[in-house]
Amino acid sequence: MSSPKTRAFVGLGANLGNPAAQLAAALDSLDAAGVLWAVSGVYRSAPVGPPQPRFWNLAAELLVADSPYELLARCQALEATARRQRWQRWGPRTLDVDVLFFGDVVMSDPELEIPHPRLRERRFVLEPLAELAPELVTAGELAAVADQDCERVGDAAMLRQLAAEHCSGAERLTPRGRLEHRRAR
Repeated sequence: MSSPKTRAFVGLGANLGNPAAQLAAALDSLDAAGVLWAVSGVYRSAPVGPPQPRFWNLAAELLVADSPYELLARCQALEATARRQRWQRWGPRTLDVDVLFFGDVVMSDPELEIPHPRLRERRFVLEPLAELAPELVTAGELAAVADQDCERVGDAAMLRQLAAEHCSGAERLTPRGRLEHRRAR
């Protein structure tokens, strides 16, 4: 008998390296794990924090048998695979994966806060989330962040296409969007 599944949402963003490839690889990993249910459109947004490149953002709906902490570990593993470095708060990153919602869970501790504590302040989180779960985002919340620099630029298929077009000769995307590095001969 399988474990009951929880509907969860994560926000993904990247602005260093090849953001399209890093986001596509993260989605591919979630899909391969059998937890990916739906993906929002892809957004470009101004960064929060110090001067840095614009971000690529999206949200993903997951169905997981994980606990909230296991989902956090899954998100951190995706970041580690993308070689995320945590050297500056709100600084640039190869991949950022945040737990936004986990079923009806409300919790706050030093390791994990659900719902995400700043999701209602950020257009680049609210708009993709509203595509997947309009019941979780109010019109008033969207209006409150409408002045933030954020625009929908496409979908996951477009993201994979961009990722494939921007890979260097040392790396390529597999047909499912997984980033592979070629060994030098």
